[in-house]
Amino acid sequence: MIQTWAPDDLWTVARPLIPVAAKRPQGGGKRRADDRAVLAAIAYMVQAGCSWRKLPAVFFGVSRPTVHRRFTEWTKSGLWEQIHHELLHRLQVAGGIDWTRAIVDSISVRAVKGDLTGPNPVDRGKPGSKIHVLCDRRGIPLQVLISAANTPDAQVLFPLLDAFTPVRGRRGRPRHRLEKLHADKAYDQRAIRAEVHRRGIKVRIARKGVESSERLSRHRWIVESCLSWFTNNRRLVRRYERKAEHFQAFADLAAILICHRRLIKLTK
Repeated sequence: MIQTWAPDDLWTVARPLIPVAAKRPQGGGKRRADDRAVLAAIAYMVQAGCSWRKLPAVFFGVSRPTVHRRFTEWTKSGLWEQIHHELLHRLQVAGGIDWTRAIVDSISVRAVKGDLTGPNPVDRGKPGSKIHVLCDRRGIPLQVLISAANTPDAQVLFPLLDAFTPVRGRRGRPRHRLEKLHADKAYDQRAIRAEVHRRGIKVRIARKGVESSERLSRHRWIVESCLSWFTNNRRLVRRYERKAEHFQAFADLAAILICHRRLIKLTK
C-alpha cells in the first residue's frame, strides 16, 4: 500500500522537504510513525475521497490521529507548496512546461461548512467553495487557490499570479513570467487587461456580447481538462474541511499528483 500511494519517485521529491521532527527524550515513548507511510495515507485520502474517520490507516501501519496530526503540521509548514514547486522545477528541466500560453479558470464545489465558503450562484445559493487554477498550455497546474463560491473569478486572478513562485530550470534565472494569458468572459474588465499588460504578459480575454463560445473553446478545453483532473481526486468533489487551509492543502496535493504523473510520462 505504501509503495502504491507514495511511490519511490514521489518519495524522493518529498523526503528532503519534510520538516525534521523534534527529538524525543531518551528512554521511553513509542517509535515515531514512518513519514512515508503517513504521506501514502494522505495521498490515498485525496484520491479516494474518504473521511478521516473512514481512512483505512491500518493498511499503512499508522493510526488516524497520527495521520491527521502530521497532515496539520505539514500544512502549517508549507510542505505541499514546496513539493509542488519542486515538481514544477523538475518538469521545467525535462522540458515539460509550455510557457507560451497560460489559461486560468475555476470550478465550484459544494461545501458542508468552514471558512471561505459562500452561497454558490450556480447551485441555487447553496454553500460552496471555488478552486481557481492557473495552468500552462499542456494543462500542468502552475498555481491553485481556493475562495468562497460567491467570489468573482476576476478578484482571484492577481492573487493567483502573485502566488506563483518562479520556477528554476537547468540554467539561468528562474522563469517567473508567462508569455500570454487566456481567460473567459468572467475576467472581462479593462482594468484587468491593463494590469496584466503592465506585468509584461500578453492577454487574451473574451469580450462579453462580442465573441462566441466556439472561438473560446480552442484554448479553454485545456484548463477544463486540468480542472477535471483535479476533481478526479474525490476529496475535492465536496468540501468537508472546516479550515480553509486544509482544503487548500488538498487542492495543492491534487496539483502535486497531476504534476507527478506528467513527470513520470516525460522521464520514462
